[in-house]
Amino acid sequence: MRRFFRSFLLFLALLLSAALVCSGPAALAGQVVTVRTVEITPANVEVVVGQKVQFKAVGRDQSGNPVDLKPSAWLAGPSDLVGIDENGLATFYSPGETRVGAMVGGATGYAPVVIKPAPVARVVIAPPPAPLVVGGVSELEAGAFSSNGDPRSDIPVEWSSEDPSIVTVDAAGMLRGIRPGSTNVRASAGPVSTTISITVVANPVRSLSVEPGSVKARAGDVVRFTVKASDEAGARVENPSVRWAVSGEGAMIESDGGFVAERPGTYVITAASGERSAVASVVVSPRNVEREVEVVGRATLKDGANEDIQTAEQWIIGNYAYLSTIADEVRVYDISNPASPKLTETLDIDARLINDISTTSDGRVLVISKEGAADRRNGITFFDTSDPAHPKMVSEYTETVTGGVHSAFVDKHYVYLTDDATGSLRVIDFKDVKAPKEVARWQVENSVAQPFVSFGGQNMSGRYLHDVQVKDGLAYLAYWRDGLVILDVGNGMKGGKPESPQLVSQLRFNHHELYGNGWTAGTHTVFRYKNYVFVGDEVLPGDYDILSKDRFATRGIVHVIDVSDISKPRKVAEYPVPEAGSHNIWVENDVLYMGYYNGGGRILDVSGELRGDLYRQGREIARVWTGAPEGFRSNNPLAWGAQPHNGVIYFNDINTGLWIVKLGKPKDKGSTTSTGY
Repeated sequence: MRRFFRSFLLFLALLLSAALVCSGPAALAGQVVTVRTVEITPANVEVVVGQKVQFKAVGRDQSGNPVDLKPSAWLAGPSDLVGIDENGLATFYSPGETRVGAMVGGATGYAPVVIKPAPVARVVIAPPPAPLVVGGVSELEAGAFSSNGDPRSDIPVEWSSEDPSIVTVDAAGMLRGIRPGSTNVRASAGPVSTTISITVVANPVRSLSVEPGSVKARAGDVVRFTVKASDEAGARVENPSVRWAVSGEGAMIESDGGFVAERPGTYVITAASGERSAVASVVVSPRNVEREVEVVGRATLKDGANEDIQTAEQWIIGNYAYLSTIADEVRVYDISNPASPKLTETLDIDARLINDISTTSDGRVLVISKEGAADRRNGITFFDTSDPAHPKMVSEYTETVTGGVHSAFVDKHYVYLTDDATGSLRVIDFKDVKAPKEVARWQVENSVAQPFVSFGGQNMSGRYLHDVQVKDGLAYLAYWRDGLVILDVGNGMKGGKPESPQLVSQLRFNHHELYGNGWTAGTHTVFRYKNYVFVGDEVLPGDYDILSKDRFATRGIVHVIDVSDISKPRKVAEYPVPEAGSHNIWVENDVLYMGYYNGGGRILDVSGELRGDLYRQGREIARVWTGAPEGFRSNNPLAWGAQPHNGVIYFNDINTGLWIVKLGKPKDKGSTTSTGY
């Protein structure tokens, strides 16, 4: 489970445990004094991202008199929003609501803080695809960005034209060509503005048609319309200025003529160039991809030895399933008969969270990550799986990552891992598996981030790398509040290699705008497939506790990023499940499999071009309810991830263990979409 408030709560739990031990009277100058309250100043303060504030804490006795004791500890969280040092100096990294606290003489006090976004630093206008024609209209798009790169849709953009006799622009950025000429159009967001030159030309188009004129499609299919334009002499007009529109609700058409519908129905497409227009039609039918799903086997982690164990990551290879835990063990199952998985080994590991687990492609070396080890020696551990049923430990790597490793991706003889303590990427070469060594380190440069380190070496710097995937020499990094980062680690486009990663591109999201206050939220997981990177957000309540059996809500969507131009990744679609929050993703043969936390297991059709809302388009093939009465949280699914293997699908659930399911025939439209729903 993801660590931000978990680490803060563990830290707080230890401090409170200490407080219970020492919360009796404190000795002060020969007197016995009991601290009843702690006053934190400043209180109820508002700050902006990047600001530092010096807090002070005063303990008071039962009469309200100040006690001459220094704070024994300072607290602040969640750590992606704020970090605080041992002297009470806090640095604020991201917008939201947080608390700063201190312990004095065994008592604890808090002060709420509202963190406002950093001011807008730049405005960017996307240029129109073609010159504007007299009498024609075209919509400009502008984006405002904070100094840290976060997009800001909460700041209204105001538009103006320097010469309205040439071109006018309304409050929505809609241009209208009045007469031939050129002028600047300005977009302003607060005190920051930028301009773009707009050229208006006489419209050469005298006839216009749309191709195809009529087409049939399914919901979710992208249909690309083009225009054929001719001038008075009948000659073809290249790149004509066109505005697209679509009739009816539940469909959209973008400026490049790409149409997609969420709902079945008949839609009329209009292309207009000045006074000329043409129409086409689309008849959209339901997608009808739903299939039956059958649970063929399960492996629960209840064996009498540990009734309260929770599942973490899974790795399926050959005839074996390796399951890590939010505990101190890894379990190995023989799945040669998926209907009856058999436990072959339990590996005892010194860690409170064995998050990630994977093998080399040949299955000969198993790698696990560790967080929260009692001896503080976190990192990664290598196992020999020559006998896959009974892995044998070979070596560990802890030297530079003892603060904790959350995720680790194995590619050839390299492990690309996340370093909790610094928020950096580390590359470990295990060509000699008995003597692994670090060969590279890379991190985002964040002018706000500071090297605060607290309990257990956990990163309190506002910079956190959460997940890594490497494919074809490119590393895709889920960098929490810093979004998606793509590195060359051997592809060659930027001269990168495993020993020297080089930045290719980055795409940031504004998680505070997406999810609001009270949530720990960030870019959590990545999976490259064809020309897309599927990027999942993880969004958890700010006060959740993974060790508690209390239920908690989750949120988070999957962003679909087009990386056909790897230097300019852009979002084109999303997969939001309204009642749940996203977690780990696997894509294979045009099907996306994932654990969607309290939405259970999900199977999604991602064939063809992707645009718009994949959930509303009816692309879900099946759902699997992974809750069970005997679960860690009874009848509450918390599906972590999924992996297809040998014709079946493995879903791992935090509360209920391993679910093995198989897709069946297309669904009867009168029934539900899966087991348990």
